[in-house]
Amino acid sequence: MKKKIINIVLLAATVAMTGCNDWLDMSPTNKVSEKIVWSDVNYVTQYVNGFYPYISRYGAFETGDSQVGLTDGLTETLKFGSATPGTNVGFANIIAFAEGGLAASTAAFHFGAWDDTYTRIRRVNEFLYGLKKYGSNFDGDTYKRFEAEARFFRGFLYFQLLKRTPEVILYNEDLLAITENKALSTEEEGWNMVESDLSYAAKTLPAKWDNEAGRITSGAAYAMLSRAMLYAKRWQSAKTAAEEVFKLGYVLMPGKTAADYAKAFTSMRDGNTESILEYNYLVGGPNHSWDKLFMPGGDNTTMGGRATPTQEMVESYELATTGGYPDWTPWHNTTTGTTDTPPYAQLEPRFHASVLYNGCEWKGRALEPYVSGKDGYAVYDDGSALNGRTTTGYYLRKMLNEGYTDYSKACTQPWIAIRLAEVILNHAEACYMLGADGANDDLRQIRERVGLPYSNKSGEALMAAIRQERKIELYCEGHRYWDMRRWKLAHTAYSGQNSRVHGLKIEKQGAEFIYTYVDCDRKDRLFEEKLYRIPLPETELSNNSAVKQFPEWL
Repeated sequence: MKKKIINIVLLAATVAMTGCNDWLDMSPTNKVSEKIVWSDVNYVTQYVNGFYPYISRYGAFETGDSQVGLTDGLTETLKFGSATPGTNVGFANIIAFAEGGLAASTAAFHFGAWDDTYTRIRRVNEFLYGLKKYGSNFDGDTYKRFEAEARFFRGFLYFQLLKRTPEVILYNEDLLAITENKALSTEEEGWNMVESDLSYAAKTLPAKWDNEAGRITSGAAYAMLSRAMLYAKRWQSAKTAAEEVFKLGYVLMPGKTAADYAKAFTSMRDGNTESILEYNYLVGGPNHSWDKLFMPGGDNTTMGGRATPTQEMVESYELATTGGYPDWTPWHNTTTGTTDTPPYAQLEPRFHASVLYNGCEWKGRALEPYVSGKDGYAVYDDGSALNGRTTTGYYLRKMLNEGYTDYSKACTQPWIAIRLAEVILNHAEACYMLGADGANDDLRQIRERVGLPYSNKSGEALMAAIRQERKIELYCEGHRYWDMRRWKLAHTAYSGQNSRVHGLKIEKQGAEFIYTYVDCDRKDRLFEEKLYRIPLPETELSNNSAVKQFPEWL
């Protein structure tokens, strides 16, 4: 049967049904009656389709995950080039430095996602309420399919809240039981709801849709469950969910070359055997601006270069084939620099698929990330406009579309929200925490895909290897910052002088290049331990007398 790709749009009727201003607004719509909407399976399908943009909203291409933009910019792996406030501009640096400490209102704004996420949860619960009310209009399989899709999104949304704040307010589809003031749940209650919703979706939805590619599958639900249960520290649940994914036939994409490896996060559907959950974009919308934000300045100096890979990230990549790390000492010269060419050509495929560097080929030209080069170099926070210049000597390559050359158009490469490589790494961590076999085999799969050797490890060395592979494999896919938080490593890694990130200032002199090691932060970073629990927003505190701000934020 010819595939029918889902168009993620809402009917006017759906907008009317789900556009209430608060939880207690139960007034009927004035556009299309509830009975008409719930009597037609096509209307209800479109209603569910309206939840699918949430997949993208919390991904790297949008700002649902944080107002800073890409949260990797809060870590040692990526440097935003601007100090000017603004999403995808300088918010990341303002938060990373946190001079004088972050106020509760600031942290809640940048990280909380509270109000928007609860708006979306309310819409899902309204759907589930209506489904129960009018469920007799549908056969049993159709009813369960609608319920499972909706519960996937509710579990997904509550996961977004719980990874920020262990105690949240739990609402289900019983809208008539909602009270104006409602207390926070316990952490256990919150994770119980997430696990229940995602498990139901995983057990109910098909492994593959015959005629509607792009819908949530059992594999997507199990994969999301494996991710969520790592945050919940429910290791057995995470392990079991990952193993259910492994039964479904997903296969790691080839990775011996950078071009092959890049397809794991740029190709979709039948062209990507690794993709488990994805979101498609169209020129006419929905679309995004990933290339415009991160492409080299030489492509278009009015945009690009917003955030660039750091020297710390570059030095995290191993030598191709043999593994191990090159000696970067010659390129740590902060005074005279060196004319030696860095060992970029010797690094593994994941480096070449993720990072653009001096002299590499890009869009039919050699990259020029040096002083006065076509792409250019700028000192961070020196008062000058970036105009697409790099502050680290590198540009991001990961998920960029090299064929994107008409900068008047929007970007359309897909967002691969979950892929098999992540699930394998989720499984590895769960196995390690359980003391079960499997973690070494998982890491071997990840590394052998890109031609790297692996020798079995145990104890702290094994956990260090798991963390390292997550850092490399999932670079700029929105995991690093949240991983460091859940491991409780962020307050030491991202505070003090040792937290500063670095780059290479490159200057061309004749036929040679001088590489000088530079401090790209120029001040210390600060991650206060209270950031392990994002504060409640003032809107909730003002409107709900049953909750109080967390004491560490008072």
